[in-house]
Amino acid sequence: MPPLRQPMKHQPFARRRKPPCPRVRHACAAIFLTCASGQLQTPRAAGFEGPPPTIWVSPEGNDAASGAATEPLRTFAAAQQRVRGHPERGRQPIHVTFAAGVYYLPSTVVFTAEDSGAPDAPVVYAAASETEVVLSGGLPLELDWEPGPDGVWHAATPPGLTFDQLFVNGRRQPMARYPDFDPDAQYFQGFAADCAAPERVARWANPAGGFLHAMHRALWGDMHWRINGKRADHTLELEGGWQNNRQMGAHETFRFVENIREELDAPGEWYLDAERHLLHYQPPAGIDPRRAVFEAVRLRQLIAFEGAATAPVRHLELAGFTFRHTTRTFMENREPLLRSDWTVSRSGAVFFQGAEDCGLRDCHLDQVGGNAVFADGYNRRLTIRGCRIADAGASGVSFVGRPEALRSPLFEYAQTQSLAAMDRTPGPRNNQYPADCLVEDCLITGNGRVEKQTAGVNIAMADGITVRHCSIYDCPRAGINICDGAFGGHLIEFNDVFDTVKETGDHGSFNSWGRDRFWHPDRNVTAGWVAAHPTMPKWDCRRTNILRNNRWRCDHGWDIDLDDGSSHYALYNNLCLAGGIKLREGYFREVRNNIMVDWTFCPHVWYPDSATRFAHNIVWQDGYRPAGMKQTDDGAAVDHNFVHRPGVETSPATGLQTFGGDAHSLAGEARFIDPAYGDYRVKPDSPVLALGFQNFPMDRFGVQKPALKRIARTPPLPGSIEAAAVRSGGWDRRYQAPPTALWLGATLRDLDGLNDLSAVGLGGEATGVLVTALVPESGAARLGLRENDVLLQLDGEPVKNLNDFAQRIAARPAQTRRQFEVWRNQANLHLSGTPGP
Repeated sequence: MPPLRQPMKHQPFARRRKPPCPRVRHACAAIFLTCASGQLQTPRAAGFEGPPPTIWVSPEGNDAASGAATEPLRTFAAAQQRVRGHPERGRQPIHVTFAAGVYYLPSTVVFTAEDSGAPDAPVVYAAASETEVVLSGGLPLELDWEPGPDGVWHAATPPGLTFDQLFVNGRRQPMARYPDFDPDAQYFQGFAADCAAPERVARWANPAGGFLHAMHRALWGDMHWRINGKRADHTLELEGGWQNNRQMGAHETFRFVENIREELDAPGEWYLDAERHLLHYQPPAGIDPRRAVFEAVRLRQLIAFEGAATAPVRHLELAGFTFRHTTRTFMENREPLLRSDWTVSRSGAVFFQGAEDCGLRDCHLDQVGGNAVFADGYNRRLTIRGCRIADAGASGVSFVGRPEALRSPLFEYAQTQSLAAMDRTPGPRNNQYPADCLVEDCLITGNGRVEKQTAGVNIAMADGITVRHCSIYDCPRAGINICDGAFGGHLIEFNDVFDTVKETGDHGSFNSWGRDRFWHPDRNVTAGWVAAHPTMPKWDCRRTNILRNNRWRCDHGWDIDLDDGSSHYALYNNLCLAGGIKLREGYFREVRNNIMVDWTFCPHVWYPDSATRFAHNIVWQDGYRPAGMKQTDDGAAVDHNFVHRPGVETSPATGLQTFGGDAHSLAGEARFIDPAYGDYRVKPDSPVLALGFQNFPMDRFGVQKPALKRIARTPPLPGSIEAAAVRSGGWDRRYQAPPTALWLGATLRDLDGLNDLSAVGLGGEATGVLVTALVPESGAARLGLRENDVLLQLDGEPVKNLNDFAQRIAARPAQTRRQFEVWRNQANLHLSGTPGP
């Protein structure tokens, strides 16, 4: 992200300004011509000729001006008032166009029904074409910096100023913390079991105002505490810990503290002494505090749509803006979401409540402190399209209904109720939930920078949410999460979701629960209820949730995890690259025509007569991975599947016959078209086709918008060195062949026990990486490697396995000269060279 422009010396909502200079007039005129040429398009009312009414805004404008192209307004608030009083509002489309610059908002912009447009006459607030228009919830800091003897600089701040995020040249800086910020650390970017030990606390003069953060004991999320002081025995006085709906305690090791003055000892760290009005900062190399741009946050929300079902905000869109600088919300995250694991804070940088046919288009939500977009309660037909959401403190986009919309809701995992006391009426009680909303063509990355129980897209107590053509990755937890079965009808299609579950455990790239009215912690109770009331699993989940045509990869869990009670799902045409598909409990599930590369199907504790079908799928392991399963009545619905065995002739898949099913399933070579490049369609002569499998597109996953597609990553493909670098936990010799990877034209794999050791004449343990094949004149060949070499050491350190080798290769630039020790012809050989070009 390029640095922000140098902020203005004035506050944008200050006194009236003189009319803009000629340069600004020319810029605004150019914006007008851009809009008139059709680059900014808005629907036109019938019979309307010419461009829509347009109000112009510029950082150099004047709120007393006319709002014409040559006389722009200066603030968002003034533009909003002009729209409200515009005689054409509701009759013709109205544009509010913002010139390039940073607009520091003194308070949240609140839209109500008074700001609404109409179906053929929407109101559009938009950035001028191809310019950066920043709506900021912060303020620029004009500071007189003085260097200190310890490398820490100091500057006086205005009295009364407090903030919890500091940005320097547009990048968020870490608070003073222990341990220091480490971008490569798996949890919290650095953790230490002794972060709050009495011996350490004794060094702190006054830790009040600091924070203790910890992962959940079972890694199902995280927990946070405000430090209110310390006791005589050097233990901390804490407030908090409510941020998880499964209260089982904090992890003893994965924790850290921040906002402690004595821990300011690393480049980039800062500490605000609010009592003495002093900001302390240790600049990284290359940053001169006297020349850098410092910005502090002050607003919790930037834009809030605040309507109601009886008086909604209608037909209002924000387009092309960059949203920055909101406060963190982890201490407000305390409301439980039914019987899911989650708690939430009902807030977001852009907040929707009581909105219809509104949305965001082509916006960038950058490093906000909490949720980026939050739809709370009644909302209809919201659209989030073409947006980039990066490094949010909490979730990317959340749709969360109100508990009062549920019949007989329960909130904590162990809560139960009797069937006699339960409201048995199907469907919601009222309309206080989001419905028929769309997230499309969005790039959502790096969510959960502060809060870990988050997702790229989260759905709870909602109806008919569509998530389409999104690329979602670099997530501490699931990429897409559905918290419950209320009320179904969600469509998840053509997404690319990977690099997930990086800091939590027992989840998937897609994760869901269905602890609805039918669900009881005792599965026998549930089975009895449903036997007596067969439609009970559909009382809350009225319509089928569909996952289709997606690509998933989870290297720390399942690719698709339908957890406790998840019911009424149809999964088809999904390409799963690492973790397979898990079904735990639940009813009315159909899983067909999916591909599970390098893994298999994981059925967990099904109910009797669960109405589950698993058919026409391709798996990699000759055997499913069940847990807590018994012979079920669904066995006959598990059939016509295929086990891919490279180079093996087709035969019955006897290893799949776990549940009395798979009578017609086969195993053998699937004959994929080009798996090395991610094309897992099968060739016309594939035996898979005879089982009813059908090819589906392999080139439509993720974002399609050109500007986003250019910068979006794609998942590491099975068999690549990148994939080997992220796989961990070893492999099971009972079920799996040794993992392989392609690197610089060499095919590498783990040593497979005594057979490999004997073949290469190597004694001892099976550690190292075997070169099984080599392309002549390839990069590996130029390094001196040969077929049947065993890589024993890299840069003087032993190579444990393929995962170890791949991680260490990836950790240094490709142009780095490396040292290799190999075993060849029963002798050690030393090689060196540069793996990259």
